[in-house]
Amino acid sequence: MNAGRTARERARAELTEEIKSAARRQLATVGAEALSLRAVSRELGMVSSALYRYFPSRDDLLTALIIDAYDALGTAAEGAADGDDLLAEWVAIYAAVRDWARAHPHEYALIYGSPISGYKAPQTTVEPAVRVPLLLLGLLQRAQASGRLRPPSDAPEPSGLLGQQVGVLVELAPGVPTAVLLRTVIVWTQLFGMISFELFGQLVGSMDPADEFYESTSRQMAAFVGLT
Repeated sequence: MNAGRTARERARAELTEEIKSAARRQLATVGAEALSLRAVSRELGMVSSALYRYFPSRDDLLTALIIDAYDALGTAAEGAADGDDLLAEWVAIYAAVRDWARAHPHEYALIYGSPISGYKAPQTTVEPAVRVPLLLLGLLQRAQASGRLRPPSDAPEPSGLLGQQVGVLVELAPGVPTAVLLRTVIVWTQLFGMISFELFGQLVGSMDPADEFYESTSRQMAAFVGLT
């Protein structure tokens, strides 16, 4: 009986992955807005009613793809976070995020591109979404503890509403100065703005190819937050 259940669970897991793979192919051809459960079921030779037993709605399938994308990005970044040289680790994380985005442009667009009309991401997407920022904050905590984080003298202390917003991050990275936390958010948005520019062709004619541009920028952003 137990062996039978295990076999069914294995078969279900395999078909779930097939469904998601077909959906990713749709992302590459028609985009997230036009993702269709019926089209996925046709590609797999399934009746749509059978597919609905795995993903009751388009939004459920989108959520699964979004979580997978965030987790894949997090795994790539965490794989680069190794060693005692914190500056080298910072640069490696930057490079790993870029490499993943270039290898998976449609999944990158799914999580960092235009919002999908009618879709509201559930709370289950939050934990995988913060894996990379938590990785950077953890690095800065280690830098602070080892005396290798020196906030630039011109880094302003956030106050008012901005101070309250940054205050949420204090719980995630205790010990890191609030001025550095604010700059970390700036760095985070800068990283994905830079990646989007490259993926969507906005660097053509200026910083393309962009390898040296990324290398230089990642080091300048490390200095921006005070990582020595």
